[in-house]
Amino acid sequence: MNRSPASPPDDTGTAGGPRVDVVLPCLDEAAALPWVLDRIPDGWRAVVVDNGSTDGSAELARSLGATVVREERRGFGAACHAGLTASDADVVCFCDCDASMDPGLLVPFVARVLAGEADLVLGRRRPQGRGVWPAHARAGNLALSRMLTRRTGLRLRDLGPMRAARREALLALDLTDRRSGYPLQMVVRASDAGWRVEERDVPYLPREGRSKVTGTWRGTWHAVRDMRAVLAAPRVAGTGDPGGLRPTGARHRCAGPAAAADAAPATAGRDGGAA
Repeated sequence: MNRSPASPPDDTGTAGGPRVDVVLPCLDEAAALPWVLDRIPDGWRAVVVDNGSTDGSAELARSLGATVVREERRGFGAACHAGLTASDADVVCFCDCDASMDPGLLVPFVARVLAGEADLVLGRRRPQGRGVWPAHARAGNLALSRMLTRRTGLRLRDLGPMRAARREALLALDLTDRRSGYPLQMVVRASDAGWRVEERDVPYLPREGRSKVTGTWRGTWHAVRDMRAVLAAPRVAGTGDPGGLRPTGARHRCAGPAAAADAAPATAGRDGGAA
């Protein structure tokens, strides 16, 4: 199944170097797992969090070399957080397990985090073909992006699931949402803690199977409802400061504009436009 260009080379995860885990929340993704796991960069660990699959996803993932974590409580956030708490890596990445995004594209995300140039790097989905990202899902994402700007000052174009950050800093955010609001709560609390948040464009491919969250208007509405609750919650002060986890000389500030769209990530600025 040739769904995307070859992943970029990886120079992290080598012996003695920083460890990287990729958390893959999974609910009946047996059809997509071989493609996804084959694209995990060498030296990284795939952590497949089985959230109640009935199609043999857990057994298949284990046979393909992934670490499998079982999360009985249903919910995207529950699965993501189970993977985070099961990790002992320096950097934790998140990626959907439906073959819509190539986990190999996380390599530059991790490089930015390890270099102390960003604290949270997000993937901005760029649909590859008509119908890849349904209109109702895009509309919900746009509405939430605007609400996020009003709440935090961050101007992000997407609130997608592909992302990377340091594990200890993520745990310190004390994330509590266990449903669809988990990815948004991560961004909100990171912003409140003064993290530097960046976006990088990533190809968004036709997924295997139907989305459990945004495959229908009803599912999208429930996701938007969960995320609106996150935005309405009071600010939690003093959580998740990654300053002590950065290389010497790194500054605790929001990242500045990218130098060029084709050579650097889109950067979310505070109270200003995204580069």
